[in-house]
Amino acid sequence: KDRFFLSGYFGRDVFNLTGQQAGSPNFKIPWGNATVSGRWNHVFGPKLFLNTTAVFSNYNFSFSGSQDQFGFSLKSGIRDYGLKVDFNQYPNIRHNLRYGLQYTYHVYTPSTVAVNSADVDFNIDTPSKLNAHEAGLYVQDDFDITDRLRLNAGLRFSWFAHVGAYHEYLTDAAGNTIGTHDYAPGEVIRQYNGLEPRASMRYTLDSRNSLKASLNRNMQYVHLASFSSIGLPTDTWIPSGKKVKPQEALQYAVGWFRDFKDRTYEGSVELYYKDMANQIEYAEGTSPEDGGNANYDQFLVFGKGWSYGAEFFLKRRLGKLTGWVGYTWSKTMREFPDIDDGEPFPSRWDRRHDLSVVAGYELNDRWTFGGTFVYSTGQATTLPVQRYFIEGRLVSRFTSRNGFRMPPYHRLDLAATLKNKPTKQVTDKVTGEVSTVDRKYRSSWTFSIYNVYNRKNPYFIYFATESETGLAGLQLTARQVSLFSILPSVTWNFEF
Repeated sequence: KDRFFLSGYFGRDVFNLTGQQAGSPNFKIPWGNATVSGRWNHVFGPKLFLNTTAVFSNYNFSFSGSQDQFGFSLKSGIRDYGLKVDFNQYPNIRHNLRYGLQYTYHVYTPSTVAVNSADVDFNIDTPSKLNAHEAGLYVQDDFDITDRLRLNAGLRFSWFAHVGAYHEYLTDAAGNTIGTHDYAPGEVIRQYNGLEPRASMRYTLDSRNSLKASLNRNMQYVHLASFSSIGLPTDTWIPSGKKVKPQEALQYAVGWFRDFKDRTYEGSVELYYKDMANQIEYAEGTSPEDGGNANYDQFLVFGKGWSYGAEFFLKRRLGKLTGWVGYTWSKTMREFPDIDDGEPFPSRWDRRHDLSVVAGYELNDRWTFGGTFVYSTGQATTLPVQRYFIEGRLVSRFTSRNGFRMPPYHRLDLAATLKNKPTKQVTDKVTGEVSTVDRKYRSSWTFSIYNVYNRKNPYFIYFATESETGLAGLQLTARQVSLFSILPSVTWNFEF
C-alpha cells in the first residue's frame, strides 16, 4: 500500500559567441536547472489514495557580453522548496474527486547586473535576493451528470506573501530616493490572495461527436520581464510585491471533437479568448544599469493584455503509420498607458501561426521511424533604429514596442529506432528441447538528426557598429545569432 519514488534532473547549457570582426560582440550565455523530487504514494483503499511530494528546484540564467569599450553581465534565477499533498477519491461511479494543498518557498534573484563603459565600472544588485511564501488549497470533481453530460468543476484558493529580508529605497512622487527602510527576515512586506474557479463541460452528441466549453480564472504571482532596450535574452523573474500586483487571467474556450473511420482518426477545433490584468513591462528606455540604488520594481510599468485564437488538431492513432497535425492561429496584445502613448502593441509571445506535424511509422517489431516538423511566426522584439553617445552614456532611439519581427522559426527532425528482439531461444540442457522465453533486459538504439536542413533559426539579434565609438552617432548593422545547426546523435537505451 506504500510506494516511494525518487527522481532528479540536472542540466546545464552554455552558448558562446566570439566576434571575428571589428565591432562584433562576444557573448556567453549559460543557463541550467537542477531538480530533485521525492513522492510517497499511499493507498487507503480502493476508493482513496494519497500522493505526498517534496520538490527542490534551482534555475539559473546568466548573460554576459562585450562590444568595443562596453561590457555587460546579468544574472537571474529562482530557487524553490515545495511540498504538495494530493488526495484522489472515488465516492461512487459518477464522481472522481481530487483535493489537496501545496506550499512553496521562493528565493528570487531578479537581476544582478555589472556594467562597464570605457574606464567606469558599475556593480548593481537590484536586489540580490527576494523571498516569498506561496500556498494553495484546491478541490476538483469530475462528475458524470448523465451518460452524455460530463462536468469538471473546481475551486482553488491561493495565497502569496513577499517577505524580508529586504532593503527598500523610499522615493517621493517624482521617483527621487529620499531614504531607506529595512525589513527583517520573515517580515511580511505585502501579501495577496484570491479564488481561482474553473469549470469545463463536455456534451456527447453521438458516438463520434462531442462539444466542450470551459471557463477558467487564474492568478500568477511570479512575473517574467525583459529589458527591451538592449534586444538581448535578459529575462528576469520578478515576484509580486508592493507595486507589482499578481497577474490575473480569465479564459473562455469552446470546442468540437470528432472521431473518424472507426476511431482511426480524431480531430478537434477549439476557439479561445483570454483577458489578462496586471501585466508588467520595463519602462521605455530602461537599461539594466538603471537598477542601481533602486527597488527592483521602480522601473516597471503596468497594463493589461488579451489573447484570442483558434486551434485545429487531427490525429491518426491506429495502424502502422501514426501521428498528428496541430495548427494554431492566435493574436496576443498588450496595452500600457506609459508605452507607445497607450496604443496596443504585440506581446513578446505573440505568434500568429504555429504548426506542428509529428509522424511515426512502425516497419516491424524492431524498426520504427519518426519525424517532427515545427513552424512558428518569428518572435516580436524591440530594436533600436539609432544610438548616440551623450555625456559618455549610450542612448538608443527605438521603434515602437515589439514593432519588429524576427524571421520565422522552422525545423525538421528525423529519427530511427532499432529494438533488440524481446525474446530469445533457449535449449534445455537435459532434454534438448528449444523454447522461447522473454529476455531479462531490453535495449534499443536511436539514430536521430536534429534540424535536418540546417535552418539558422534566430535566438536573438545584436548590433555591430560600423563607425568609431567616439562619434555622436553610430551606424548600426543588425546581426542574427542562432543556437543549434544540424545535429546528428546516437542514443542507447537499456531496460532491466
